[in-house]
Amino acid sequence: MIVGIVGSGAMGSGIAQVIATAGNQVYLLDTNADALARAKQSIKASLEKLIAKEKISADRAAEISGNINLTQEYQQFGKCDLVLEAIVEDLEVKQQVFRELELIVPAGCILASNTSSLSIASIASACKKPERFIGIHFFNPAPIMQLVEIIPAVQTREGLAEEIKELVKSWGKVPVLAKDTPGFIVNRVARPFYGEAIRILEEGIADAATIDWAMTALGGFRMGPFTLMDFIGHDVNYRVTESVFASFFYDPRYKPSFTQKRLFEAGYYGRKSGRGFYNYGDGAPQPEPTKNEALGHYILNRILAMLINEAVDALALNVASREDLELAMTKGVNYPQGLLAWVDEIGPERVLQTLDTLYEEYHEDRYRASVLLRKAVKTEGRFVAV
Repeated sequence: MIVGIVGSGAMGSGIAQVIATAGNQVYLLDTNADALARAKQSIKASLEKLIAKEKISADRAAEISGNINLTQEYQQFGKCDLVLEAIVEDLEVKQQVFRELELIVPAGCILASNTSSLSIASIASACKKPERFIGIHFFNPAPIMQLVEIIPAVQTREGLAEEIKELVKSWGKVPVLAKDTPGFIVNRVARPFYGEAIRILEEGIADAATIDWAMTALGGFRMGPFTLMDFIGHDVNYRVTESVFASFFYDPRYKPSFTQKRLFEAGYYGRKSGRGFYNYGDGAPQPEPTKNEALGHYILNRILAMLINEAVDALALNVASREDLELAMTKGVNYPQGLLAWVDEIGPERVLQTLDTLYEEYHEDRYRASVLLRKAVKTEGRFVAV
């Protein structure tokens, strides 16, 4: 298979490495020569790390590199079987790219977007043959993260999603199918991990270090929400939050925070800029958490209830299957366990009580419980088959 990738940033170059490692010829395009040079160096460094860890040989690394062709010319895509876009999250820019691609690619070429939050149907609408269009969403860093979300649009031809699912498996990744709704699975279900943590911070209940400690030490998450937001970058995380909020017709459950907006506006993007919720400058003092277990469990229970509610609601609205919802959160964001299994473990009654208590306290719609969660309490239902 010959695959074209538009955009040689961290995501595009990472995807190129994944697909080339699976034995495919890849054309990695960027109109900026400096960006291509950086991509070449990034892929080289990534492969050298694998050699150092003895996961691949030098000959294997050379073979993978040989499968990647850097180009500034769209005409190279005239022989591709699949072209995947991994550029800026701007609908008009993406649509224009696909208008141009349709003039070049073969009639049977599949077109795909790696968008994390934009409507697949909206991007596909720019195409003369939208039936061959689909979302293929990798997670950063693509060579390491196992999950790939596959999102058919309403225009996508029947059967294409299953074909792409098998293709993604051949690339050594774990595919899940998601409905074309804002945020798909991960960026929808994970929003409270960030949003509710910031709300707790804004209320002065606990500082960032304490909230991060509660979620990692008590909850088993690999990173706390503030460490993770700083790692992702507020230029990315805030924009996704803003996009999901607007796409959900301004549902208050997805409302962005002014706290993160101000970091974004100031250019305090996190690790990449040296400052975010934490200061990453040389010698900067790192805050110590308040290791109060009662406070920590309050924080964990509040954020976890919001996460579980989002997963249950996604199940209720058929955003994805039970299995794919669980895979998405464990393979896509490395949660310690699937949220549906988690609600079964602690009991839907406890989750519902937490949400209802928060609603009674705040009278805000962000704390409304999913209808499916209430049904589970009434019927003593479970979310994952035993």
